[in-house]
Amino acid sequence: MAVPQRTALTLPDPRGVEATIEMAKWAEAEGYDDLWFADSSGIDALTTAAAVALNTSRCRIGTAIIPVYSRTPAVLASTTHVLHKLSQGRFILGLGSSSQTMMENWHGLHFAQPLTRVKETTQLVKAMLTGEKTNYDGRTVKSHGYRQLPLEADVQPVYMAALRAKMLEAAAEFSDGVILNLFPKDALSKMMGHIQIGAERAGKQLEDIEIVCRHQVVVTDDRDAARQLIRKSFAPYYATPVYNKFLAWCGYEDVAATIREGWAAKDRARTTGALDDQLVDAIAILGSMEECHDRIREYAEMGITTHIISCVSPGEAQQTFEAFTAKHFSLR
Repeated sequence: MAVPQRTALTLPDPRGVEATIEMAKWAEAEGYDDLWFADSSGIDALTTAAAVALNTSRCRIGTAIIPVYSRTPAVLASTTHVLHKLSQGRFILGLGSSSQTMMENWHGLHFAQPLTRVKETTQLVKAMLTGEKTNYDGRTVKSHGYRQLPLEADVQPVYMAALRAKMLEAAAEFSDGVILNLFPKDALSKMMGHIQIGAERAGKQLEDIEIVCRHQVVVTDDRDAARQLIRKSFAPYYATPVYNKFLAWCGYEDVAATIREGWAAKDRARTTGALDDQLVDAIAILGSMEECHDRIREYAEMGITTHIISCVSPGEAQQTFEAFTAKHFSLR
């Protein structure tokens, strides 16, 4: 049975915890299917997800993503158990590597072996959620003798975020869903091909795998201003080694090199300018409500099943989120 199409709202609200809870309640009332938390500074996703779980009743609640470096597998498993219970089975743990900037600069941690660390953490957390006593020796994580109360046998709450080939394949093979982010549109078919490779290794069908994407959407009549916001917000992402290599892997080697060199020279204009209008339009979804709807529908036809609507424009966020309420948009 194919995975159903879902429309989701991104959280947390940058205004704080109270605003996040109110936004979650609004989104559920307006027909959104899911609420997915981004990993952001100042508003912890997991504790805020607990508050949202207690203030909603229908929407799924997920994380896209929680970094595997900043919490141990036992902490992730025990937190997932509690959130699953508080939400009455609506919680999904999305794990990923995050980036050197966040893990090393923000947290003071060593960012090493991201593919192995994410894969092994996913395997270990999934085992912990079954209630079995741990006996795991990985290259990056270990656990012996840990046990917690099990979740129901049919629960599948651990997804993996992925960018390039090996991580995409591992996500499809070892986790329960794949999370995508910030790809140029013309790279999606290549990404889906690697997801299919991983699915086949695990004996799964591609159409049975939930594929989640946080779309950067701005419903606007000022496309040029929206493009500038996308450049300002995401050129620094593409300057980090993880995303820089991803952009090159997607076929934009020259752009990735310009961003890398511009960032190293502290030349912000060169860094942001590397993202020309055509590439910005390939990465983000900008324009009228109808144009944005059409682009999401196109992504649904290309294999994405859960569409998280995110908006970096404070002045246009509410109209963007309104555009994807049930009264205006449906994928069913």
